[in-house]
Amino acid sequence: MQLIRTILIIVAVYYGAKFLMRILGPILMKYAANKMEQKVKEQFGKHQAPQEKETPKEPIHKMKSTKKVGEYIDFEEIE
Repeated sequence: MQLIRTILIIVAVYYGAKFLMRILGPILMKYAANKMEQKVKEQFGKHQAPQEKETPKEPIHKMKSTKKVGEYIDFEEIE
């Protein structure tokens, strides 16, 4: 009788833990992800702060380049 009772307790604990993890798992993962995101933002902010002064005010694609890189050559495939 003790063996059956022990097996039933083990099975009940297993399914109880499985059920709780199904409910609490996403909440714990979201909490952990938010904490990691906060840490990354803090570390990135420390390294990023001095560089903000050096960034150009215009986007890179709007800056005009005066130097000519080369001439355009159109290649055709030969079969």
